[in-house]
Amino acid sequence: MSMHHRMLNTGLSRVLRNSLLICVLGVLSAGCSQRSTPVSYKETIVPLLTEHCGRCHEADGPGTQKSGLAMDSYEQLLKGTHIGPVIKPGDATGSTLMSLIEGRADPAIRMPLDGHNPVSPKEIKILRQWIDEGAKDN
Repeated sequence: MSMHHRMLNTGLSRVLRNSLLICVLGVLSAGCSQRSTPVSYKETIVPLLTEHCGRCHEADGPGTQKSGLAMDSYEQLLKGTHIGPVIKPGDATGSTLMSLIEGRADPAIRMPLDGHNPVSPKEIKILRQWIDEGAKDN
């Protein structure tokens, strides 16, 4: 093989290798930059709240009677308690609901009370995402 052919093959190999690398990096970065699917209130949040909060925060439940927070509807959930909203759409960290569920408030009032059916870390992440996405009625 002549020197010219070797240089041509080496140059071609380098171009193909670089093209492949650029292609792989492009695919990886596209996968990382894609936004996840928005959390659905009706399909995900309602069942989660029903499972963990429903026994106390249904229409006449003890949690509703004490705090005023009913979770029977989207409107009631966003209305909040006797003293105001527990969800700040777009701000999970500033939402009282998350402070209570995550235990950032007084441990005596961590929700659900008495450690009954606690919200898992995965479910907390989902709730946070839903609130950060604007707590939409979707």
